[in-house]
Amino acid sequence: MSIFRDHLLQGKTALVTGGGSGIGQRMAERFAEHGARVMLVGRKQEKLDAAAAAMCSRGGVAATHAVDVRDYAGMEGAVKSTRDRFGEIDIVVCGAAGNFPAPVLGMSANGFKAVVDIDLLGTFNTCRAAYEHVRKPGASVIAISASFAFQPTAMQAHVGAAKAGIDVLIKTLAIEWGPSGVRCNCITPGPTDDTEGMRRLAPTDEARRRTERGVPLRRFGTKDELADLALFLCSDAAAYITGGVYLCDGGMSLARPAAWLEQ
Repeated sequence: MSIFRDHLLQGKTALVTGGGSGIGQRMAERFAEHGARVMLVGRKQEKLDAAAAAMCSRGGVAATHAVDVRDYAGMEGAVKSTRDRFGEIDIVVCGAAGNFPAPVLGMSANGFKAVVDIDLLGTFNTCRAAYEHVRKPGASVIAISASFAFQPTAMQAHVGAAKAGIDVLIKTLAIEWGPSGVRCNCITPGPTDDTEGMRRLAPTDEARRRTERGVPLRRFGTKDELADLALFLCSDAAAYITGGVYLCDGGMSLARPAAWLEQ
Protein backbone atom coordinates (compact mmCIF):
# COMPACT_ATOMS: atom_id res chain seq x y z
CA MET A 1 0.00 0.00 0.00
CA SER A 2 1.22 3.50 -0.85
CA ILE A 3 2.46 5.77 1.92
CA PHE A 4 0.68 8.67 0.17
CA ARG A 5 -2.95 9.25 1.12
CA ASP A 6 -4.34 11.63 -1.48
CA HIS A 7 -5.09 10.99 -5.14
CA LEU A 8 -1.99 12.81 -6.31
CA LEU A 9 -2.50 12.02 -10.01
CA GLN A 10 -6.25 12.44 -10.33
CA GLY A 11 -7.20 13.14 -13.96
CA LYS A 12 -3.71 12.53 -15.33
CA THR A 13 -2.60 10.04 -17.98
CA ALA A 14 0.51 7.87 -17.81
CA LEU A 15 2.21 5.76 -20.47
CA VAL A 16 4.42 3.03 -18.99
CA THR A 17 6.70 0.83 -21.08
CA GLY A 18 7.54 -2.47 -19.46
CA GLY A 19 4.18 -2.03 -17.75
CA GLY A 20 3.10 -5.64 -18.02
CA SER A 21 5.37 -7.00 -15.31
CA GLY A 22 7.89 -6.24 -12.60
CA ILE A 23 8.80 -2.74 -11.52
CA GLY A 24 7.01 -1.08 -14.43
CA GLN A 25 3.77 -2.85 -13.59
CA ARG A 26 3.97 -1.83 -9.94
CA MET A 27 4.59 1.79 -10.87
CA ALA A 28 1.61 1.70 -13.22
CA GLU A 29 -0.53 0.21 -10.44
CA ARG A 30 0.54 2.95 -8.06
CA PHE A 31 -0.35 5.63 -10.60
CA ALA A 32 -3.77 4.04 -11.11
CA GLU A 33 -4.33 3.89 -7.35
CA HIS A 34 -3.81 7.65 -7.29
CA GLY A 35 -6.30 8.41 -10.02
CA ALA A 36 -4.23 8.26 -13.21
CA ARG A 37 -5.41 6.62 -16.41
CA VAL A 38 -2.66 4.21 -17.44
CA MET A 39 -1.56 2.84 -20.81
CA LEU A 40 0.54 -0.30 -20.38
CA VAL A 41 3.06 -0.85 -23.18
CA GLY A 42 5.10 -4.00 -23.74
CA ARG A 43 5.80 -6.82 -26.17
CA LYS A 44 3.49 -9.53 -24.78
CA GLN A 45 -0.22 -8.85 -25.09
CA GLU A 46 -1.15 -11.58 -22.59
CA LYS A 47 0.96 -10.01 -19.83
CA LEU A 48 -0.38 -6.55 -20.58
CA ASP A 49 -3.98 -7.73 -20.56
CA ALA A 50 -3.53 -9.56 -17.25
CA ALA A 51 -1.93 -6.51 -15.64
CA ALA A 52 -4.63 -4.17 -16.96
CA ALA A 53 -7.41 -6.50 -15.83
CA ALA A 54 -5.96 -6.61 -12.31
CA MET A 55 -5.82 -2.81 -12.16
CA CYS A 56 -9.36 -2.41 -13.44
CA SER A 57 -10.65 -4.99 -10.94
CA ARG A 58 -9.41 -2.70 -8.17
CA GLY A 59 -11.11 0.36 -9.61
CA GLY A 60 -8.30 1.67 -11.78
CA VAL A 61 -8.45 2.75 -15.40
CA ALA A 62 -5.98 0.95 -17.69
CA ALA A 63 -5.56 0.01 -21.34
CA THR A 64 -2.86 -1.82 -23.28
CA HIS A 65 -0.80 -1.46 -26.45
CA ALA A 66 1.57 -4.24 -27.51
CA VAL A 67 4.74 -3.04 -29.24
CA ASP A 68 8.51 -3.49 -29.16
CA VAL A 69 10.16 -0.31 -27.86
CA ARG A 70 12.96 -0.83 -30.40
CA ASP A 71 10.45 0.02 -33.14
CA TYR A 72 10.17 3.82 -33.36
CA ALA A 73 7.11 3.78 -35.61
CA GLY A 74 5.54 1.30 -33.22
CA MET A 75 6.15 3.64 -30.31
CA GLU A 76 4.57 6.48 -32.24
CA GLY A 77 1.54 4.23 -32.57
CA ALA A 78 1.53 3.51 -28.83
CA VAL A 79 1.63 7.22 -28.05
CA LYS A 80 -1.18 7.94 -30.51
CA SER A 81 -3.24 5.12 -29.02
CA THR A 82 -2.76 6.61 -25.56
CA ARG A 83 -3.74 10.08 -26.72
CA ASP A 84 -6.80 8.79 -28.59
CA ARG A 85 -7.95 6.75 -25.60
CA PHE A 86 -7.22 9.07 -22.69
CA GLY A 87 -6.40 12.53 -24.03
CA GLU A 88 -3.33 14.52 -23.02
CA ILE A 89 -0.36 12.56 -21.69
CA ASP A 90 1.18 13.77 -18.43
CA ILE A 91 3.59 11.01 -17.42
CA VAL A 92 5.94 8.76 -19.38
CA VAL A 93 7.85 5.93 -17.71
CA CYS A 94 10.57 4.17 -19.71
CA GLY A 95 10.72 0.83 -17.95
CA ALA A 96 11.31 -1.70 -20.72
CA ALA A 97 14.64 -3.47 -20.17
CA GLY A 98 16.65 -6.57 -20.99
CA ASN A 99 19.37 -8.34 -19.04
CA PHE A 100 21.31 -11.57 -18.81
CA PRO A 101 24.52 -12.09 -16.81
CA ALA A 102 27.51 -12.74 -19.06
CA PRO A 103 31.18 -11.73 -19.31
CA VAL A 104 32.19 -9.66 -22.32
CA LEU A 105 33.96 -12.65 -23.85
CA GLY A 106 30.90 -14.77 -23.21
CA MET A 107 28.36 -12.68 -25.09
CA SER A 108 27.88 -12.12 -28.80
CA ALA A 109 27.72 -8.77 -30.55
CA ASN A 110 24.02 -9.45 -31.09
CA GLY A 111 23.52 -10.11 -27.38
CA PHE A 112 25.21 -6.84 -26.47
CA LYS A 113 23.22 -4.97 -29.10
CA ALA A 114 19.92 -6.47 -27.97
CA VAL A 115 20.28 -5.07 -24.44
CA VAL A 116 21.48 -1.67 -25.63
CA ASP A 117 18.63 -1.48 -28.14
CA ILE A 118 15.93 -2.40 -25.64
CA ASP A 119 17.22 -0.21 -22.81
CA LEU A 120 18.85 2.81 -24.44
CA LEU A 121 17.30 2.96 -27.91
CA GLY A 122 13.94 1.99 -26.41
CA THR A 123 14.17 4.89 -23.95
CA PHE A 124 15.07 7.30 -26.75
CA ASN A 125 12.23 6.03 -28.95
CA THR A 126 9.71 6.34 -26.13
CA CYS A 127 10.76 9.85 -25.15
CA ARG A 128 11.11 11.12 -28.71
CA ALA A 129 7.78 9.71 -29.82
CA ALA A 130 5.99 11.08 -26.75
CA TYR A 131 7.42 14.60 -26.68
CA GLU A 132 4.85 16.36 -28.84
CA HIS A 133 2.13 14.92 -26.61
CA VAL A 134 3.71 15.77 -23.25
CA ARG A 135 5.16 19.17 -24.11
CA LYS A 136 3.60 21.18 -21.31
CA PRO A 137 4.33 22.41 -17.78
CA GLY A 138 3.91 19.68 -15.19
CA ALA A 139 4.66 16.75 -17.51
CA SER A 140 7.10 14.17 -16.19
CA VAL A 141 9.42 11.62 -17.83
CA ILE A 142 11.01 8.89 -15.71
CA ALA A 143 13.54 6.34 -16.96
CA ILE A 144 14.64 3.25 -15.04
CA SER A 145 18.42 3.06 -14.74
CA ALA A 146 20.83 0.88 -12.73
CA SER A 147 23.90 1.33 -10.55
CA PHE A 148 25.90 -0.49 -13.23
CA ALA A 149 25.85 2.84 -15.07
CA PHE A 150 28.38 4.32 -12.63
CA GLN A 151 29.66 1.27 -10.74
CA PRO A 152 31.22 -1.10 -13.28
CA THR A 153 30.31 -4.66 -12.43
CA ALA A 154 31.48 -7.93 -13.91
CA MET A 155 28.97 -9.75 -16.12
CA GLN A 156 27.00 -6.56 -16.74
CA ALA A 157 28.98 -4.62 -19.38
CA HIS A 158 26.02 -4.49 -21.76
CA VAL A 159 23.60 -3.26 -19.13
CA GLY A 160 26.08 -0.77 -17.69
CA ALA A 161 26.74 0.72 -21.10
CA ALA A 162 23.04 1.03 -21.86
CA LYS A 163 22.12 2.50 -18.48
CA ALA A 164 25.01 5.00 -18.56
CA GLY A 165 23.60 6.17 -21.89
CA ILE A 166 20.14 6.48 -20.35
CA ASP A 167 21.45 8.60 -17.47
CA VAL A 168 23.09 11.07 -19.85
CA LEU A 169 20.13 11.03 -22.24
CA ILE A 170 17.68 11.91 -19.47
CA LYS A 171 19.94 14.68 -18.13
CA THR A 172 20.19 16.09 -21.65
CA LEU A 173 16.42 15.96 -22.08
CA ALA A 174 16.04 17.80 -18.77
CA ILE A 175 18.07 20.64 -20.27
CA GLU A 176 16.44 20.65 -23.69
CA TRP A 177 12.85 20.06 -22.58
CA GLY A 178 12.91 22.08 -19.38
CA PRO A 179 11.81 25.31 -21.12
CA SER A 180 8.63 23.48 -22.17
CA GLY A 181 7.95 22.54 -18.56
CA VAL A 182 8.78 18.84 -18.96
CA ARG A 183 10.72 17.32 -16.06
CA CYS A 184 13.01 14.34 -16.75
CA ASN A 185 14.52 12.08 -14.08
CA CYS A 186 15.99 8.60 -13.58
CA ILE A 187 15.29 6.07 -10.87
CA THR A 188 18.08 3.63 -10.02
CA PRO A 189 16.82 0.54 -8.19
CA GLY A 190 18.97 -1.72 -6.12
CA PRO A 191 18.27 -5.45 -5.70
CA THR A 192 14.49 -5.65 -5.69
CA ASP A 193 12.35 -8.54 -4.50
CA ASP A 194 10.10 -10.47 -6.86
CA THR A 195 11.61 -9.22 -10.12
CA GLU A 196 12.87 -11.12 -13.13
CA GLY A 197 16.20 -9.32 -12.88
CA MET A 198 16.91 -10.64 -9.39
CA ARG A 199 15.71 -14.11 -10.29
CA ARG A 200 18.46 -14.10 -12.92
CA LEU A 201 21.17 -12.29 -10.95
CA ALA A 202 20.60 -13.99 -7.58
CA PRO A 203 19.02 -17.33 -8.48
CA THR A 204 19.94 -19.22 -5.29
CA ASP A 205 19.49 -18.64 -1.55
CA GLU A 206 23.25 -18.26 -1.14
CA ALA A 207 23.43 -15.68 -3.94
CA ARG A 208 20.63 -13.78 -2.26
CA ARG A 209 22.41 -13.83 1.10
CA ARG A 210 25.63 -12.57 -0.51
CA THR A 211 23.70 -9.77 -2.16
CA GLU A 212 22.00 -8.75 1.07
CA ARG A 213 25.36 -8.60 2.82
CA GLY A 214 26.47 -6.08 0.21
CA VAL A 215 23.53 -3.77 1.01
CA PRO A 216 24.02 -1.45 4.01
CA LEU A 217 20.32 -1.82 4.94
CA ARG A 218 20.82 -5.62 4.74
CA ARG A 219 17.69 -6.37 2.73
CA PHE A 220 16.26 -6.30 -0.76
CA GLY A 221 14.10 -3.38 -1.76
CA THR A 222 10.45 -3.74 -2.78
CA LYS A 223 8.57 -2.76 -5.89
CA ASP A 224 6.30 -0.68 -3.68
CA GLU A 225 9.26 1.45 -2.55
CA LEU A 226 10.22 2.12 -6.16
CA ALA A 227 6.62 2.86 -7.09
CA ASP A 228 6.37 5.43 -4.30
CA LEU A 229 9.53 7.16 -5.53
CA ALA A 230 8.07 7.29 -9.05
CA LEU A 231 4.80 8.65 -7.68
CA PHE A 232 6.66 11.41 -5.87
CA LEU A 233 8.77 12.35 -8.89
CA CYS A 234 5.78 12.72 -11.21
CA SER A 235 3.60 14.52 -8.65
CA ASP A 236 3.36 18.24 -7.98
CA ALA A 237 5.43 17.65 -4.84
CA ALA A 238 8.46 17.33 -7.15
CA ALA A 239 7.59 20.31 -9.34
CA TYR A 240 11.12 21.76 -9.19
CA ILE A 241 13.03 18.50 -9.55
CA THR A 242 14.54 17.58 -12.91
CA GLY A 243 17.71 16.10 -14.34
CA GLY A 244 18.36 13.84 -11.36
CA VAL A 245 19.35 10.20 -10.98
CA TYR A 246 17.68 9.00 -7.80
CA LEU A 247 18.97 5.93 -5.99
CA CYS A 248 16.57 3.54 -4.27
CA ASP A 249 19.09 0.82 -3.46
CA GLY A 250 19.48 0.58 0.30
CA GLY A 251 22.93 2.12 0.01
CA MET A 252 24.26 -0.72 -2.14
CA SER A 253 26.05 1.64 -4.53
CA LEU A 254 28.06 2.98 -1.59
CA ALA A 255 29.47 -0.47 -0.91
CA ARG A 256 31.45 -2.87 -3.05
CA PRO A 257 30.24 -4.02 -6.50
CA ALA A 258 27.33 -6.42 -6.50
CA ALA A 259 28.43 -9.54 -4.66
CA TRP A 260 26.42 -11.93 -6.82
CA LEU A 261 28.62 -11.10 -9.82
CA GLU A 262 32.06 -11.29 -8.25
CA GLN A 263 34.50 -13.64 -9.98
